[in-house]
Amino acid sequence: MIPELKKNTEAKMHKSVEAFKVDLSKVRTGRAHSGILDHVTVDYYGTQTPINQVAKVSLIDGRTIGVAPFEKKMGQAIEKAIRDSNLGLNPAAAGDTIRVPMPSLTEERRKELAKLVHKEAETAKVSVRNVRRDAIHALKEALKEKKLSENEERRAADDVQKLTDRHIAEIDKLLAQKEAELMAV
Repeated sequence: MIPELKKNTEAKMHKSVEAFKVDLSKVRTGRAHSGILDHVTVDYYGTQTPINQVAKVSLIDGRTIGVAPFEKKMGQAIEKAIRDSNLGLNPAAAGDTIRVPMPSLTEERRKELAKLVHKEAETAKVSVRNVRRDAIHALKEALKEKKLSENEERRAADDVQKLTDRHIAEIDKLLAQKEAELMAV
């Protein structure tokens, strides 16, 4: 029972950290990265299709993303999809390639994004702590039902706390990296 509980707890905590990583990847810094266009979809013959399935997305330089449509006639649709995506990007056609320059961030916007990232981190930490609470509750229930001894329950609770500490430290590390990335000019 205890090994299974620990495994499930660790898996749930890991999912919380992974969800936090996904949330962080959506926060735009001044630098270009092709992942920022991952959730943008284009009308491709009546079907909403992710941009990376109708074009090659690559980095031209540190501040510009290049989008090369697989079909020439898709250029305008891709440009429109990027412009309408609420990312604050302004694509421009340059021959067969669409150039997407990343606007630089103002100091005020950087601070807003840092606050947003802190909120996301706190949400992830709360999620990890909720998993810990559920695991410890399950251990106490098992102790009440005499499925395990007090020593086993205490040891398992300590292990769950160590898992929690490790995952929260990972969230803090990711937060510090993202903050440094945001504040770099």
